[in-house]
Amino acid sequence: MNAPRFSKSQIVRLLLVIIVMFALGVSAVPLFNGASRVLGIHGNAGDDQRSQRVDESRQVRVKFLSSNAVNMVWGFYPKADQLEVHPGAVNDMWFIAQNPTDQPMTAQAVPSISPGSAAAYFHKTECFCFTQQVLQPGERVEMLVRFIVDYDLPKDIEQLTLGYTLFNVTSSKTPASKSGG
Repeated sequence: MNAPRFSKSQIVRLLLVIIVMFALGVSAVPLFNGASRVLGIHGNAGDDQRSQRVDESRQVRVKFLSSNAVNMVWGFYPKADQLEVHPGAVNDMWFIAQNPTDQPMTAQAVPSISPGSAAAYFHKTECFCFTQQVLQPGERVEMLVRFIVDYDLPKDIEQLTLGYTLFNVTSSKTPASKSGG
């Protein structure tokens, strides 16, 4: 049985494909990190926190609001009503949630920033709003939002409001995930 023969052009093409695939593999992480920073999506928060400039000469007031949507009975509130922050600095705020019912419940927090023109300058690097929260009957949790008010926030914006509306998404679970079903 004879082994198949490859032409010189087939070998060159195969080598080019291997080189291109290797180059794409090596550049995938830097391309993803760059695109994440440009688009303001969940990139590597650690890099942003180390490289961000902080404007120590300026303070911005960040107010925190919480509300429950219809059907949501949880207690839900921020640990403080507001913080004074320096643009570029990393900040933490904790929100408290408690399920007062005798049933497990699932919630999803939906954030909003006002004024709307400031939303592009408010960066959440860690947030309970990124995932659904499941609380057992009577369970109480503290949930973190870590954020940076961008160094380049326009000087005329001196106050921002970060609001969350908490939605009951328990009924949106699939029947297989409900007990007794």
